[in-house]
Amino acid sequence: MSKHEEYEARTEALIGPILERMKFELVDVEYVKEGGAWYLRAYIDKEGGITVNDCEAVAREMNELLDREDFVEESYIFEVSSPGLGRPLKKEKDFARSLGKEVEIRTYRAIHKSKEFRGVLTAYDKTTVTILPEGEEALVFERPEIALIRLAFDW
Repeated sequence: MSKHEEYEARTEALIGPILERMKFELVDVEYVKEGGAWYLRAYIDKEGGITVNDCEAVAREMNELLDREDFVEESYIFEVSSPGLGRPLKKEKDFARSLGKEVEIRTYRAIHKSKEFRGVLTAYDKTTVTILPEGEEALVFERPEIALIRLAFDW
């Protein structure tokens, strides 16, 4: 397990009970370097959407735990945020919740001369994702080919 994965896993373990008590869902945790600074971020959600006050309440409790546990070696900024509309599908529950809904897929390399696909999520498993583009045949993608998959939305 890499240092990043360890930090993310320990953060997930610490934040879990807080979110369960508040009836929030943990969408993702990431430890990344941006512009010379390290960020430890927790993305949370709830039915009807998350508010700034929700994020603040979770951050306040988590900061106390992170200070006490002190497991991150570098200095970092801890943030709690909403995953937003363009939230990627990462976990089993994300895929289950999105079955039958329209998704966007971006691939690492061109497939049939394209890297962007859109269609209804019809199936998934540990190795593949299947979508049905409007008026076309189903497309099956190997998970390692997928750079990003998220719910589609029209502006």
